[in-house]
Amino acid sequence: MTVRTRFAPSPTGFLHIGGARTALFSWAYARRFGGQFILRIEDTDVARSTPEAVQAILDGMAWLGLDHDQGPYYQMQRMDRYHAVIQQMLAAGTAYRCYMSIDELTALRAEQEARKEKPRYDGRWRPAEGKALPPVPEGIAAVVRFRNPVDGVTSWDDQVKGRIEFSNSELDDFIIARADGTPTYNFCVVVDDYDMGITHVIRGDDHVNNTPRQINLLNALGAPVPVYAHLSMILGDDGQKLSKRHGAVSVMQYDDDGYLPEAVLNYLARLGWSHGNEEVFSMAQFVEWFDLNHVTASAAQFNTEKLNWLNAHYIKLADDERLGTEISRRLKMRGFDVPNDGASATAIASINKDRVANLNALTDIAEQFYVMPVISDELKNLHLSDAAKAALKDLRGRLESADWQLAELSASIKASLTATGLKMPQVAIPLRVALFGQTQSAAIDKVLSVLGREETLKRMARVL
Repeated sequence: MTVRTRFAPSPTGFLHIGGARTALFSWAYARRFGGQFILRIEDTDVARSTPEAVQAILDGMAWLGLDHDQGPYYQMQRMDRYHAVIQQMLAAGTAYRCYMSIDELTALRAEQEARKEKPRYDGRWRPAEGKALPPVPEGIAAVVRFRNPVDGVTSWDDQVKGRIEFSNSELDDFIIARADGTPTYNFCVVVDDYDMGITHVIRGDDHVNNTPRQINLLNALGAPVPVYAHLSMILGDDGQKLSKRHGAVSVMQYDDDGYLPEAVLNYLARLGWSHGNEEVFSMAQFVEWFDLNHVTASAAQFNTEKLNWLNAHYIKLADDERLGTEISRRLKMRGFDVPNDGASATAIASINKDRVANLNALTDIAEQFYVMPVISDELKNLHLSDAAKAALKDLRGRLESADWQLAELSASIKASLTATGLKMPQVAIPLRVALFGQTQSAAIDKVLSVLGREETLKRMARVL
């Protein structure tokens, strides 16, 4: 058997962290067993589905690098197939037309609620041997209902939650086609999974209640039942349901916020799954390790601090040129073009990537290399004393003739310390204030080497 998994989002919003984890686990399972990963867009909710949401999903998947082998398939392009299956089921007697009006349904639910019963369809239009159906009313368009089994239980061995059983008596004859002929969610999902040969359905546990209905539909169609694995929900940092304040935002927002996709993927992989005590691993390693046996049934909790730590780790490991490209892209998004004759964005990344937790902070630092700083009066009074200016003047004189290489820049600073009798902080801090209008930076000799002779001397001259 070839493993075939799918990710089937509804394009009614962006791809968020919960959906991204589902996509990751489905993708990894297919890759782990040499199978295929299918992308399916469930866009039958015409009122809420938008092209922008579809693009947001595709962009999010591409940014994460979760490539699909087939698709994307769109349910709205498969309507002829759904209608054909509904006709087959009507002919086979596994589905039937129901002419119950909205008023009748409302009255039925009111009666059931008054008796403190679970609201459910009473089967009045369900054909049965010896049963006389009501006369077909005029002006009422029929819905199509699935003839659900009334006896026994529907069960499955969930790969995450264990054995789950539902009494069929609790499952009413649900609608598979609305009065306008539009097929419903549970029906479309079943036909799609059948046609696409899906062997493993990995999805959120909010779908558990849909599963017995879908299994019964598959049985009615004579289709194989896939293996199901329902992933637990993700809680926010505060233990509450994930909200926009902590993670329930578009995956692309993580790009905007300065995260690397490999950091987000590594973090998502550990949300509800583990391999011993391993915390940091590549996607290749994750695929090699991944199985459903180690997916926890309990809710996973989002931890922004841990995500930030992972992101800082991956930024340290990232290629300098890649980071330089990211810096340039982000500066352009801010309306700032990196000058060709200025400091190299790649070099800026190289000396600063171990000081930041996200790419936006790295871009903030880079911007300082291209913009003449504004030095506050407070910093001037604290750090640009006459003695400090004298030391900077001495250093500037040495730098004017220095070979602009790291070793000689370092030697020039040390020579200036010796000549003035000052310690490193007494020169380095005033120099940082002169260069960037702040007291902290990467190692000062590395800063000078990247900033360049002309810009360094110009910024130093402003304070002398």
